Amino acid sequence: MAFRMETNKHKLKVILTGATGMVGEGVLHESLAHPDVEQVLVIGREPCGVTHVKLKELVVPDLYDLSAISEELGGFDACFFCLGISSAGMSEAEYSQITYDLTMYVAGLLSGKNEKMVFCYVTAGGTDTGKSMWARVKRKTENELLKLPFKKVYMFRPGYIHPTKGLKNAHRYYAALTWLYPLIRRLMPKHVITLSELGKAMVHVVQKGNDTPYLDSRDMARLSR
Repeated sequence: MAFRMETNKHKLKVILTGATGMVGEGVLHESLAHPDVEQVLVIGREPCGVTHVKLKELVVPDLYDLSAISEELGGFDACFFCLGISSAGMSEAEYSQITYDLTMYVAGLLSGKNEKMVFCYVTAGGTDTGKSMWARVKRKTENELLKLPFKKVYMFRPGYIHPTKGLKNAHRYYAALTWLYPLIRRLMPKHVITLSELGKAMVHVVQKGNDTPYLDSRDMARLSR
């Protein structure tokens, strides 16, 4: 006689930022495709250009003031914070305003409305040891995020991210490196990840957790399975 085990896996409700960038677009793609994600709320200044039954989008003129939509930001299991910029050509004050000030504003608002939320922050490889301006700012942001009253906070520290075929927001220079990807993945597994693996890892870390709050590319690859 055969028995069938019933599973009642909790379906996730996720907030996502940065959907118009390469990483955010890829994480959104994986989140919408994942059977354990019930809803994705995208917050941004511009429409992400994606239509899906699971997707709800709130377009706001100023990400530093979410008061008009604050009542819609409760009851979520996770935030995938994929909003970020390059530090090239920026002063430390300018870079900090987006990387630190904006991140902490959004995270502070969400932590006050979602006591069971897992916050996943896309930072960068080398944040923990780097001495450059961007590393200092990101390290400060990581440290302050860990003080907020979330259920868990995880820092995703990718190096090279191999884009997902068919998505539109990959930087042009990634295309030039496509042929090198198998080699650099083999030689530097700690620093290389696919965008698909990163997106799946975010969903799975919410479900399974991780021993430390810091994830390099090898951790992401493991969690993506």
